[in-house]
Amino acid sequence: MTTTATDLDVATERQREPADGDAASLTPPYHAVVGLDVGDRQSHYCVLDLQGDVVAEGAVKTTEASLRVLFEGKGRMRIALEAGTHSPWMSRSLIALGHEVLVANPRKLRLIAESDAKHDRADARLLARLAHVGPALLSPIRPRSAQTQIDLALIRAREVAVQTRTKIVNAVRGMVKSTGHRLPASPTLTFARKATDACPEALQSALLPLIRLVQTLTDDIAAYDRLVVENARAYPETQAIQTIHGVGALTAVAFVLVLNNDRSRFTRSRDVGCYLGL
Repeated sequence: MTTTATDLDVATERQREPADGDAASLTPPYHAVVGLDVGDRQSHYCVLDLQGDVVAEGAVKTTEASLRVLFEGKGRMRIALEAGTHSPWMSRSLIALGHEVLVANPRKLRLIAESDAKHDRADARLLARLAHVGPALLSPIRPRSAQTQIDLALIRAREVAVQTRTKIVNAVRGMVKSTGHRLPASPTLTFARKATDACPEALQSALLPLIRLVQTLTDDIAAYDRLVVENARAYPETQAIQTIHGVGALTAVAFVLVLNNDRSRFTRSRDVGCYLGL
């Protein structure tokens, strides 16, 4: 079943009637609860009233424009969705529209992960019911800010470049060895130059393009490193971290960003190590 924005208007409008007497003071600061099961192209939602009854269900395209059409101007709602690829921008968009957003931790949400009735509509209903009866059951996480996410993308992109370079270097060395030759030992920074000179003539047509890719990646990684140093200046916390022997801008910035640049998340310093799996 697909519900239109107009149907959602009608369903949620019924929840805005003020309560009388003492009940008014117990009314939560939202008039409906929504479970949003996010898909890459399409997301399913389930809307509950304050009594926990389903008042609307449907699907919406996983785009900012479609979410705005569906949820803008509908009054404040509590919306629950699982953490994933789209959850950062979706949560920020929904918060900007005035809604309360709960981003559920999928690692702890076993009711969905281990459910025998695993499909989008059922997952949306379950998210909505959990958000209605007890938000703590979702083990909600705190999404990163847009800037933190962008800066962390730089760290991750650099890591992809480093891993790709390592795979190419290992592949080139292995193919040369398989022909009875051996490339000279060298640090990664000078690998392209030395490998070009030492590459067997029979393998040059196959390996020189890869060796040129290594040099390109090396140059790109150096550019990433310069950007990381610049980003470190935007996070004063990294200065103290870099006073530790062997810790540079890359490690310091990655540490701050992975913790979402929010030291208040941890009451004890030892909790940080547990969070990072140390």
